[in-house]
Amino acid sequence: MADDNKVVAETRTKFGKGAARKLRASGKIPAVMFGRGTEPKHLALPAHQIGLIIRKSNALLELDIDGVESLALVKDVQKDPVLRIIEHLDLIVVIKGEKVVVDIPVHIEGEPAPGSAINRDATTLSIEAEATHIPEFLVVSIEGLEVGAQILAKDVTLPNGSSLLSDPDLLVVAIAEPEETEEEAEAAAEAEAEGESAAE
Repeated sequence: MADDNKVVAETRTKFGKGAARKLRASGKIPAVMFGRGTEPKHLALPAHQIGLIIRKSNALLELDIDGVESLALVKDVQKDPVLRIIEHLDLIVVIKGEKVVVDIPVHIEGEPAPGSAINRDATTLSIEAEATHIPEFLVVSIEGLEVGAQILAKDVTLPNGSSLLSDPDLLVVAIAEPEETEEEAEAAAEAEAEGESAAE
């Protein structure tokens, strides 16, 4: 696990909107960590560092809480809808080696055969993976695929030790005929009309 994900957290003792505002003004983010039958822990985390970490989905944090180390998975991020600043985090306690259920983004690589179009259907897949080996994304290659080709969830390569929870027959991406643009459709209609008038 990257050292970048090591975060020094402080235990929060003051709550409410006013306290949260003061916390954010001091460069920290309020968070709650829960799970594994433990009492929820109210924490303050460094805003800048957390902002960088959660650019990746399903970020795993190695927390130092008053000298005690804990692993936590970022489960929910609440942002201000206008300012887009992080207002609050929900964290879930995990144990090394433990498996967790996560939704992983699907990245498409490559170009299909010329004269075809890409139809994306599923942008994420649900998998069960080890908490310390959660992939940032799953890769699907469409290099050279012809019109009519389909890639289903069961065709996607998963990291070792992971298992697919999404429907295996879920359509991820399909290669289709390109849709006509308005200009192309109009040109085709005009050509057809000219052909009919010439036949008359």
